[in-house]
Amino acid sequence: MELADGVYALELTMEREEGTAAFHPVAVETPRGPLLVDVGLPGQTDQLAAALSEHGLDLSEARAIVLTHHDGDHAGCLASACERASDPVVYAHEAAAPYVDGREFPVKSDPDGDRYEPVPIDVELQDGVTFRTKAGPMRAVFTPGHAPGHLAFHLPEAGLLLAGDALRGDDGELVGPAEHFTPDMAEATRSVGRLAELDVETIHCYHGGTVDAGTAEVEAIYESLAAEHVG
Repeated sequence: MELADGVYALELTMEREEGTAAFHPVAVETPRGPLLVDVGLPGQTDQLAAALSEHGLDLSEARAIVLTHHDGDHAGCLASACERASDPVVYAHEAAAPYVDGREFPVKSDPDGDRYEPVPIDVELQDGVTFRTKAGPMRAVFTPGHAPGHLAFHLPEAGLLLAGDALRGDDGELVGPAEHFTPDMAEATRSVGRLAELDVETIHCYHGGTVDAGTAEVEAIYESLAAEHVG
């Protein structure tokens, strides 16, 4: 699905006891080649490559990979994707970098279990950093709470928000972050408030995919969450 000029929603799936789970990274065309926003779980690199090929893109030509945060369903196949791509530059928020590169163990993973293969972060991002894309500027929005250093990305010329896990889609409706997987709901709620300040018409969520919702819906979610989680 093309979300905006040169911005493509991808779909990766995995089977679970409760059914099929879907994840929705994004590919963004830039002047230097494709940029990927998140890459999926360990073992999903072939799916990622196939999803890119549906839009005429090749994983081997990816020039950059940007992580919204360090959770394994977003960064798990990062090492493999980097091997298949053409030496991509890897970006993540400075607060997320230690969890991706192995200095810290992923927050929500079992400390006695395995973790995905660490990968060095080439560029540590901060709020407001902007990428040039075919659809216009893509600006990083610092949205912590669901995970340290979580980022969403706003493409103002396209009226598009790539929400990562700061928001979710649920049967086509926009909802807030998953509380069970969000260590700091108060901070996550404040992050939703930041997103409510943006002018958006379409929102793409990593969980739930693309939702026909905009600023007004984000404002309503923030107000509901704030009543419960922000004193």
